[in-house]
Amino acid sequence: MPEHHLSEEILMAYAAGSLPEALSLVVASHITLCPVCRSKVETYEALGGSLMEDISPASLPESALSNIFAVLDSDEGAEEKTVPWGGTFTPSQQERERDPLPRPLRDYLGENLSALPWRPVIRGVEEAEITLGSNGARTRLMRIPAGVAMPRHTHGGEEITLVLEGGYSDAGGHFGRGDVQLADPSVDHQPVADDGEDCLCLVVSDAPLKLTGPIGRWLNPFISY
Repeated sequence: MPEHHLSEEILMAYAAGSLPEALSLVVASHITLCPVCRSKVETYEALGGSLMEDISPASLPESALSNIFAVLDSDEGAEEKTVPWGGTFTPSQQERERDPLPRPLRDYLGENLSALPWRPVIRGVEEAEITLGSNGARTRLMRIPAGVAMPRHTHGGEEITLVLEGGYSDAGGHFGRGDVQLADPSVDHQPVADDGEDCLCLVVSDAPLKLTGPIGRWLNPFISY
């Protein structure tokens, strides 16, 4: 059971469909693994449906229906596009325990992690970029070898990390599968992956991190990580 959850504001925005694409993917993946936040989203969605029922319907011109059919006819034969993380669902016990990728993320990326464009970063850490149209946010999978410490750093903006497999610890505590961590310029930390198992995370950030260690400070002008 995850111990670090998303804020009520983020969950409500997700239920209302007002989050950008990258953050929606994080939330959908988290609630697949977290029954607490999944229940809250279902409650917010039900509340939103109740409020919609209380809204008086607006009058439409007589041509509205024919216009809708015209649009549908023009799209006939077009490639079907779906949002893989739309809506909520209850994952199976096997899915929660064995598959490192929650279903929304797996549906988006496919099941073969090794086929992703992994690139080395530092100290054996690897990352694979995920291209999403989300207002300049950077989205990636990050794989940290067991027992490896990330360089000490803070953040130029906001970053959200969802643990998919393994875990890590920093000054904020321990983060395991399904946990989320929100970081901003006030957070200065050095995550260390758990011993015995590599740590796989989904990370979304809107600005590069800033190294804060004795040597790292001198490297900042040369990195865009």
